[in-house]
This record gives sequence, C-alpha cells and structure tokens, in this order.
Amino acid sequence: MAHFDESSGIVPMKTPWGRWWQTIDEIYVEIVVPDGTNSKDIKCDIKPKKIKVSVKGDTVIDGEFVSPIHADESVWTLEDKKLVEMCLPKDKATAANCWTSLLVGQYEADPFTYDQMEKKMTLQRFQYENPGFDFSNADISGQYSGGGPELPSHS
Repeated sequence: MAHFDESSGIVPMKTPWGRWWQTIDEIYVEIVVPDGTNSKDIKCDIKPKKIKVSVKGDTVIDGEFVSPIHADESVWTLEDKKLVEMCLPKDKATAANCWTSLLVGQYEADPFTYDQMEKKMTLQRFQYENPGFDFSNADISGQYSGGGPELPSHS
C-alpha cells in the first residue's frame, strides 16, 4: 500500500531557491543548487528553532522556524549533485499545526496554498485515524481549519 503522501500528492510552496511542503509529521525542503555541486559545498546548520543553509559560501536559507522541529532527527541529502532534499520532523505533529510559512516572515504560503495544505493535513489525519480507508483522492469541504472537526470516538 502506498504511503498517503505518495498516493495523494503534495501541496508545495514555491520559493526563490526551490520549494517546501508539509505533512502532519514533517516539513520537506528542496533547494535547487548549481549542477555539479558536491556535498562538501553545502553547509546545513539545523537547530530546533533555526536553520541556516549555505551553498558554496552563499547563504540560501537563514532564519527562525515558525514552530520548533526535532533537529537531531532531521536529515538532508544531495540528489544528483543538483538538489538538496531535507526532512525536518515537527516537534508538534498534529493536523492543527499547519505552518503558514517555513520561517518567521519568510516563504509564506499564499492563502490558496495554505488552504490546500490545511485540507491535505486534515485528510492525512483522517487516514491515520481510519487506516482501513483510502482518503488519498478525497475532497473535503466545510470547516477544517485547525485540523478539522473532532471525530467521534469509537468506544
């Protein structure tokens, strides 16, 4: 069975350096770097509340996260010497913790993209809570801000 993100797609926010997107659990960052870049050309300083990424001495990303992450569990890789991929686990992994931007005052999602991110995370929450159902192609309407309405408990 495909992972929820693989079957439902992502809602990316484009940036000058690439794009970022999120799930309930993680923030993903892709940075396009000059073709032929080596891993030694990349410096990633990832802390629970801050990040700084430099490529060949030029700062690409520098700022404070909207919400803390688990820096010690974060990973980055260089793919095909042209793309840095990062996975940054959120400290608060809930559907209600939908980030409005990657960094404070930087790379903010426009209202439409943010709306789509919230919908995606709500569907992901439904998938977690109802593992026998496939919500990857579902669409929701109505009130979903803050991770959606409370689901009835199955007691």
